[in-house]
Amino acid sequence: MAELLLELFSEEIPARMQARAADDLKRLVEDGLKKAGLDWTRSEAFVTPRRLCLVIDGLPEQQPDVRDERKGPQVGAPEQALKGFLGSLGGLTLDDCEQREVKGKMFYFAVIEKKGEPTAAVLPAILDDALNALPWPKSMRWGSGAKRWVRPLHNILALFGGKVLPVAYEGVEANQHTYGHRFLAPDAIAVSDFADYRAKLAAANVMLCPSERRAEIVSQAEKLAEKAGLTLNPDEGLLQEVTGLVEWPVVLMGSIDAAFMDLPPEVLVTTMRVNQKYFTMLDHDGKLAPKFILVSNQVAPDGGQAIVAGNERVLRARLSDAKFFWDQDRKQRLSARTPQLKDIVFHAKLGTVEEKVDRMVALSGDLAGLVGADKTLAQTAAKLCKADLVTGMVFEFPEVQGVMGRYYALNDGEPQAVGDAIAEHYSPAGPSDACPSAPVSVSVAMADKLDTLAGFWGIDEKPTGSKDPYALRRAALGIIRMIVENGLRVSLSDMLQTAFKAYRWGSDEREGKWQHNWGGATATSIHREAVGKKAQIVSRDLLNFFADRLKVHLKSEGVRHDLIDAVFALGGEDDLVRLLARVDALGAFLKSDDGANLLAAHKRAANILRIEEKKDGVTYDGAPDAALFVEDAERGLFAALQGVGADGAALAGAEKFEDAMAALAKLRGPLDTFFDQVMVNVDDAGVRANRLKILSQILSVMNQVADFSKIEG
Repeated sequence: MAELLLELFSEEIPARMQARAADDLKRLVEDGLKKAGLDWTRSEAFVTPRRLCLVIDGLPEQQPDVRDERKGPQVGAPEQALKGFLGSLGGLTLDDCEQREVKGKMFYFAVIEKKGEPTAAVLPAILDDALNALPWPKSMRWGSGAKRWVRPLHNILALFGGKVLPVAYEGVEANQHTYGHRFLAPDAIAVSDFADYRAKLAAANVMLCPSERRAEIVSQAEKLAEKAGLTLNPDEGLLQEVTGLVEWPVVLMGSIDAAFMDLPPEVLVTTMRVNQKYFTMLDHDGKLAPKFILVSNQVAPDGGQAIVAGNERVLRARLSDAKFFWDQDRKQRLSARTPQLKDIVFHAKLGTVEEKVDRMVALSGDLAGLVGADKTLAQTAAKLCKADLVTGMVFEFPEVQGVMGRYYALNDGEPQAVGDAIAEHYSPAGPSDACPSAPVSVSVAMADKLDTLAGFWGIDEKPTGSKDPYALRRAALGIIRMIVENGLRVSLSDMLQTAFKAYRWGSDEREGKWQHNWGGATATSIHREAVGKKAQIVSRDLLNFFADRLKVHLKSEGVRHDLIDAVFALGGEDDLVRLLARVDALGAFLKSDDGANLLAAHKRAANILRIEEKKDGVTYDGAPDAALFVEDAERGLFAALQGVGADGAALAGAEKFEDAMAALAKLRGPLDTFFDQVMVNVDDAGVRANRLKILSQILSVMNQVADFSKIEG
C-alpha cells in the first residue's frame, strides 16, 4: 500500500472558495480512483490561502486484474455479425473465442483478461482530469497560458509512494517541493510524504488544517479579551472568513477612538466586520467596547505594535466617514426624505420605491386590524421604512438599511413602535433570522413582502428551478413564519387579494401602466374587469406557491410530508394556524392503535372501491339504501358513519381537531366487524352496489378530517 500526496500551490485563494475547492478536489480524485478500480483506506483534503492539499493513503501499488466475458453471435451467424463482434474485441479471432451452449444453441464467447496497470502509471491521468474539471466559481488566465485557475498557479507537489508523478498544469510540472509562509519562511522545502510535509510546513509557519487555525484564532482572541476584562462578540461567519485569510494566525488587539463610540453600534460592527475583518468586543453590560480584535498573518519583531497602529489609523479614517454621515443625516427629518424615493426604481414594470411605499401604506393599514396593530402607527412606519435608502450612511454602508431608519426615526421623535417596525420590516431575512413579533412591525414586514410577491407574480417574474433573483421564496417563507410564530388567525387568500387590489386600482396613469404590463384592454372599465380576473388567477397560483413553501417549512421542522399532503389535499384551507393544528392532531392520532387500524381500513375500502368502480365503469358515491341492508354489521357501520360523520364535521368546524380524531376512533369496532362478517362482492347486484356505497361513505367521513389516501403506511 502507498500514499498519494498532492499540493496545488498558488496565489491567495479567496476565503469563500476554499472549503468548496477542497471538497471538489477530493471528490474528483476519488471518482477517478473508483473508475480505475483503485481502493484506499484514508482520504483527507486541506486548504490554506495559498494551497490545496489532498492526501490519500492505502492505495494499492497496482490495479486489480480484470476478467471480462462477452457473449457474441450464434455459431453459424452471418459473416457481417461475426466481423462486428470480432471488431469490438480488439484483435481477437474466432479461434480465440469459446463456444458455449445457451438454451440448446451454441454461441461464441470471448474472455478478455486485462492485467492491472501500476497505480503510478494510472494516477497522472486521474489527477490531470481532476485539475481540468475543478469547478471554480470564478477563474482567470495568467501569462500566455490558455487554461484557467482561481489564481496564478506556481507549483505542484505530486508524490506517490515518495516518488514524483509526471503531472503538469499550464506549464507547471510536478516536483517534490513545497513552500512555507510567504514572509516568514518563503524558501522551497523538499518533502517525502504527508507526515514529513505537514511537520515541515508547521516548522515553516504554515498551519495546514483550517480547524486548527480556527481554534488558534479563538484561543488567542479569548485570552486577549479576558486580559482586558472583556468578552469576544461571537461571529461565526467572520471567523470562517478570517481562518481562510491566514496561514499562521497572530491575534492582536486595537483600540477605537472614544469620539466614535456614540455611533450606532451596528455601524461600528458593520464597518469593522465588512471592511476590515475585525472582531468586536463587549463589556460587562453586553455593550460594544472601544476595542477590536484583528488577525494578522505575520509575526512582527515589535510584538505587533506597528500592525495595530496601522489598523487603528485605517479604522479611524473609515469611522470618520461614518461619523460625518451620521451627523449630516440627522440634520434632515426622515419624513422629508420620502419624496426622493421617486428617483429609485423598484422594478421597471412595478414602478418606483415611492410607489411601492404608497402601496405598503395602504396594505399595512388593512393588515393592522388583522394582527392587532395600531393603524396610524403601522401606516407611519410603512411611509418611513424605505426613507433611509437616500441617507448618506446607507449609501455608504448598505448593510445597515432599516437599522439606520430606526435611529433616524427615533431621533425625529417618532414612537418606539414605529422605529422598531422600520428596523424589522426586512425580517426575517433567512431561516436563522428572528421573526418580528410586535404588531406594528409584523404589519409593515408583511405588507412589504406581500406587495413584492403580488407585484412579481402579476408580471410573471416567478422563481424558476434554482433561480430566484428577487428572493420571492424567502419572502413567502417570511410571511409563513410570521403567521405561524405569532399565531395569527388570518386568511392568506384575503391578504393576497388586498395586495393585488393596490396594483389594480389607482391613478389613471398607473392603470394605463398595468393595462400594458398585465395585458388588459385599453378602456379603463374593461381593463378593470380583465385585470380583476387575472388577479384571481394569479392569486390562486401564488397561494399554491405558499402551499409549497409551507411544506418546505414543515419538513424542515420534522413534520412528515405525507401528513402535510393529507391535510393540503382537503383544499380551501388558507388559515395556517388552523392547518397546522390539523396536521398536529393527525400525526398524534396515527401514532395510536385506533389511528393505525383506521388507516388500514381506509386503504382496504379504497382499494376495493377503486377496483370495482374501474371494472363496472361507474362511481359508487351515492348514499346507501338502508332497506338493502342484509347483515347487522352493515346496519351497525352505517349508523356509526352517520353519527361520526356529523360529530366529526362539527368538531372540525369548531377547530377541535383532536376531538374530531377521537370521534373517528369510534369507527374502529364497526369497521372491524364489517370487514370480518360482510362480503362486498355478492351475487345480488343491488346488495353489492349498496355495500360499495358504504365503502365510499367510509372514505367520505374519514376525509372530512384529512385525506387518508395520501398517508403512507
